[in-house]
Amino acid sequence: MIKLLSRNVGRFLILVLIQVFILNNIQISGYINPYFYILFILLLPFETPNWSLPIVGFLLGLTVDLFTHTPGIHASATVLIAYLRPFILKMISPRDGYEPGTFPRIFYYGFEWFLKYTVIMVTIHHFFLFFIEVFRFADFFTTLLRALISSIFSVLLIVLSQYFIFRR
Repeated sequence: MIKLLSRNVGRFLILVLIQVFILNNIQISGYINPYFYILFILLLPFETPNWSLPIVGFLLGLTVDLFTHTPGIHASATVLIAYLRPFILKMISPRDGYEPGTFPRIFYYGFEWFLKYTVIMVTIHHFFLFFIEVFRFADFFTTLLRALISSIFSVLLIVLSQYFIFRR
């Protein structure tokens, strides 16, 4: 339990630092904004209590908001995906359910399952984040394009991380 907690705290810090100091400085034509930090929510153990997910999502988003001077935008988007996570996991669960002691990773459930899970979660996060950031429908199609392209790039980064960083 202590080992799992320390691993998650370390992952939290590393993902926030990667997001703030590296990925927030990547903006290609104003359309690609990769958000890798949400991987923290994606990789939380299945046994994480549902009541704690929005709290963890809020802390994660608030930490990114503090570094990026975006008052509550990231916090609201991460709370949304943290809240929806149990429903999405139930919707895409394997026929036999999730094995105790496993994690939502390619290693345990395969590429297809992980890709589906990641695409759903990242797309919800990015669409909510970009539309709450703009907060108007005047630039609807531009915002839609930004969210779509950024989602594709973020999904690519997250899936690649499963092969290079979080192998097990």
